[in-house]
Amino acid sequence: MAPMGAAPSEDGGRDLTVVAVPFYFATMALEYLVLRRRRAARGPGAGDYERRDTVASLTMGVASLAAPLVGRRLLRPLTPGRGRYGRALVAGALGAVVTTTVADAVARRTAPARTGATARQAASSSPAPAPDPGGEPGVGSRPGTVRTGATAEDGSARVHRLARRVAAVGGVTSVVAGGVAVTTTWASRTTPERLWRHRLVGDLGAGPLALAAAVVAWDFVYYWDHRFMHTSRYMWAVHVVHHSSEHYNLSTALRQPVAEAFGTFLPFGGLCLLGIRPALVETARGVNLLYQYWIHTETIGRLGPSEAVLNTPSHHRVHHGSNRRYLDRNHGSILIVWDRLFGTFEPETEPVVYGLTANIDTFNPLRIATHEYRAMLGDVASATSWRERLSYVVRGPGWAKEHRAALAAAGTGGEVAAPVHDVAVSA
Repeated sequence: MAPMGAAPSEDGGRDLTVVAVPFYFATMALEYLVLRRRRAARGPGAGDYERRDTVASLTMGVASLAAPLVGRRLLRPLTPGRGRYGRALVAGALGAVVTTTVADAVARRTAPARTGATARQAASSSPAPAPDPGGEPGVGSRPGTVRTGATAEDGSARVHRLARRVAAVGGVTSVVAGGVAVTTTWASRTTPERLWRHRLVGDLGAGPLALAAAVVAWDFVYYWDHRFMHTSRYMWAVHVVHHSSEHYNLSTALRQPVAEAFGTFLPFGGLCLLGIRPALVETARGVNLLYQYWIHTETIGRLGPSEAVLNTPSHHRVHHGSNRRYLDRNHGSILIVWDRLFGTFEPETEPVVYGLTANIDTFNPLRIATHEYRAMLGDVASATSWRERLSYVVRGPGWAKEHRAALAAAGTGGEVAAPVHDVAVSA
């Protein structure tokens, strides 16, 4: 597992989470036997293994290991300041921004003024004017037809529709190109090796105290990254993969994101600024992610006093719940103390309903990996201003649903229909 910007460093070090693969399969087999016996005694449960769901989770796990290797090869040439196409990417993004801004201005100036309908409705729903044999030929008339006094209006409507189409394409292009430029630049500037060279304090060494400091510090950074992934939609688009299953067992732990290259994370390499060696940062990563594996289960109940300090299966079940009271809770990795300190802790007090608040109902790995990106870019294409576009990208994952509902209630449906999609269940 390599969630939340924690892909292995490029120094070729051994990845503990990969070494543990035989352990994953052995424990999943054991859990399957326990759950099968429980099912025979108590009936089906949300923790049960479902073949298609399990295959999807394992497929996403394998893809998450391959994605960083492929991503580095594909994105390195596009990295501003490093890749040969970095400048072209930035220039393309800026050009798309300018084009979109101009198209927005034209669309506003040519928007039909109608009672009871907004400019956006008019652009998408205005029918083509019918031929009027009693009028004069006008621009845009078909041969042999004439119109009465509507030529200027019809021309303006056509310009408006064209401007909105240009803005839709330009807006999506701007977000994608600009996003790639920002995320690749951030990733290249925050590697453990680079930040180690600029450390603020001396070398803490490689002893047990340094390792303990690395594990605790990694856990702290993880908490904030994880919390951020539930409060900003472009980050949720990375993380939603892990929450897309309606089952909850050890295979769910392996349902990992493949698009971490498109996120901006608090850098775990930042620990190197405090004198923690890059190798220890990598070890802390492995320790944290191995710990997270075993808490994805319904076969373990409450664990007594340890739950005051440690993240446990009970706490993490809450994290994966779509119940309203469980949304945006229990973001910790090893320690639950961060949630208790920063107000995001919630105990398990009612049965957990797993999955998303609006489930995607698919076992297709490609759709699992991309559905939120498709929905987000569809919303960006429907937007009519930069404020709206950026809000669809950076605001909370539930904001888009609320905003579309508000537009519908006001009778202002967007020109480019926003697709129906899941709203994040915050975990």
